[in-house]
Amino acid sequence: MATDQVFIPPPSLSAKFEGSFAYLTVRDRLPTILTRVIDTIHRNKNNFFEKHGQVGVEAEKRAISFLSKLRNELQTDKPVLPLTESGDDTEAWNQYLQRQQDLMEDGQQVSWFKSPWLYVECYMYRRIQEALWLSPPICDFDAFKEAKTHSFFESQQAIISLCTYLREILSTTDATNKKWLLEHFLRFLQVSLWGNRCDLSISAGLENSQKTSPMDSLSDLQHFVLVDDSEKVWSALTSGRGPGGTEETGVRVDVVLDNAGFELVADLVLADFMVSVGLAKEVRFHGKSIPWFVSDVGERDFDWTVSQTAASNHKHVSSCGVQWKRHVKDGAWSYHDHRFWTLPHEFCDMPADAADLYATLQGSDLILFKGDLNYRRLTGDRTWEHTVPFERALGGFLPAPLCSVRTLKANVQVGLEPGQAEKLASKDAEWMTSGKYAVIQFCGPVQQQQGS
Repeated sequence: MATDQVFIPPPSLSAKFEGSFAYLTVRDRLPTILTRVIDTIHRNKNNFFEKHGQVGVEAEKRAISFLSKLRNELQTDKPVLPLTESGDDTEAWNQYLQRQQDLMEDGQQVSWFKSPWLYVECYMYRRIQEALWLSPPICDFDAFKEAKTHSFFESQQAIISLCTYLREILSTTDATNKKWLLEHFLRFLQVSLWGNRCDLSISAGLENSQKTSPMDSLSDLQHFVLVDDSEKVWSALTSGRGPGGTEETGVRVDVVLDNAGFELVADLVLADFMVSVGLAKEVRFHGKSIPWFVSDVGERDFDWTVSQTAASNHKHVSSCGVQWKRHVKDGAWSYHDHRFWTLPHEFCDMPADAADLYATLQGSDLILFKGDLNYRRLTGDRTWEHTVPFERALGGFLPAPLCSVRTLKANVQVGLEPGQAEKLASKDAEWMTSGKYAVIQFCGPVQQQQGS
């Protein structure tokens, strides 16, 4: 019988494959990011002195010393070290290191270039946080805040354009017209998709903002969407009656966020549209509990963006911000973080390693996973054949109907048609890593229910 066959997933992407995107990332991009973090901490030396006196200067030196040592460990492929401070996730990280060690062949130690790329890249950001936690009183310093703030302000024209479009649409809303709702939902979903291009970790912290109006280019961008399951997303959204199965509970959407700046604004605009026209009663945003992958959203970034938008001197932008504050106050919107989002695990580990988070997500009618890192964790960041179904790559992870909304910036992509990847590769060798292509890729019980 076939039931006794054990499915073995393919190997993890890793820097041990010389010349691969993972190899180039670990060799070039990660040391560049570390250098920028060191420079940022050093540039804030006077601020630390003004705030904390000489002890702040000593903390700056200590953090830089930690990070310089980390950069050397990375560049010389030293063994990955256990965490030493007493964070609430330290034990989980050290257990995961042991798990990786058990997988190593020939007694080799877990190291930067020989281990899974997903693991060592997450580990670097956690070690940046460790360097700060071991350097009081500058423990809560966000070395990426300047870059995130700059990206937001550099994207002002696009933000004004998007907020203006939303306010005008909502002022002429026809929430009883299903065709109207679908048309505008799809537009806002695509703006949220293409906002994912603004990723500061992929540009190693260099400026990467949205300059032009995203609404103007959606039709031109459509043929770059390799998998477009938007209609399935719409079905999941409109067939939902809440996890309890009643009309009264209303539809709940969870958005697992990626980047701050323009992408976050695009996500908030999508969420505002869904709540304002009655497609969703509640939107829960999930972000990071520590600074992560340069531009990922934390609670401070979320609150700052809402407040900054409300304080804008542009009437449509400020109108959006005021409305967003109201959504938060009314409970229609809420922000949540969980330590699992900043662990290195693939998401199929969640039921065992973060059962409380998995149970929370099971209460959703639709989960939108934004961006590349979430896609890597959804699929285990492995060397999948491109035609492997998305559902298989999820490894059993399906707490609720879910959708990956992602521009491609890492060399993992599943769920393509036969020959599609080969055709892309013949035209563009960097199709998987340039951010030029995108997917809206859905998986959920709706697929099974449609025939019943």
